[in-house]
Formats: sequence, structure tokens, C-alpha cells
Amino acid sequence: GFPRTLGQAEALDRICELDLVISLNIPFETLKDRLSARWVHPASGRVYNMDFNPPNVQGIDDLTGEPLVQREDDKPEAVAARLRKYKDAAKPVIELYKSRGILHSFSGTETNKIWPYVYTLLSSKIPPVLSDEEN
Repeated sequence: GFPRTLGQAEALDRICELDLVISLNIPFETLKDRLSARWVHPASGRVYNMDFNPPNVQGIDDLTGEPLVQREDDKPEAVAARLRKYKDAAKPVIELYKSRGILHSFSGTETNKIWPYVYTLLSSKIPPVLSDEEN
């Protein structure tokens, strides 16, 4: 997400005024498991997730047949450290937007269960785009 730090939030304030901020609260273990299941094909950048978007053959890129690798920062220990660091850095950002009354938080573990609530919020804040035929 962005902004991730108070410094980034302050820089963003200098170029625009936010009227809505969305925070997705997902359990630490869920994030760690999902990120740790990510493998990539280095030459192309194709990303696979062993849980919900696995390659046809485990450990092998679907298109080239070359081996997949797990990035060092996607290994479970590194993911846990990244998440702790992110939580510490993001806390003041969350508090800033909460104090402005523009923070909307959603909790859950599955996109398809959280998305309808996010969509409803966004739909209430953003007017629909009409096609030329509807104008």
C-alpha cells in the first residue's frame, strides 16, 4: 500500500488532498503464508502462488520449462521481518488518516469476501462513469 510511512504521507499531502483512505486488516499469519507461497520465473518476472495460482508442474515455469525461484525476501523468515517493519512504519500513517476521519478499515482473509464492502464504499464516493450513449 501507499503511503507506507509518515514521510510518504506528508509528501502526498503536498501534491493532493485525500478524502478517502482504505486500510485492509489481514491477519499476520495469512499475509505471511501468502507471501511465502510466491515463486517467480526470474527471466520473465512471471509470478506464481503455490496456493491459488500454481504452475502446471511444481517448481517449473509454464511457458519456458525453466526453474522457478523464491526471492530471498519471500522466504518465511524474511516475510515475517518485513511485516513487523511495515506494521511499525504504517501505524502513524493509519493514526493520521484516522484522526482526519477519512480512514475506512476492512478486515478479513479472503479478497472475494472483503471486496464487496470496499466496492460499496467506493461506489458511494465515486460517481459512475457514463458511456457516450448514456449521456
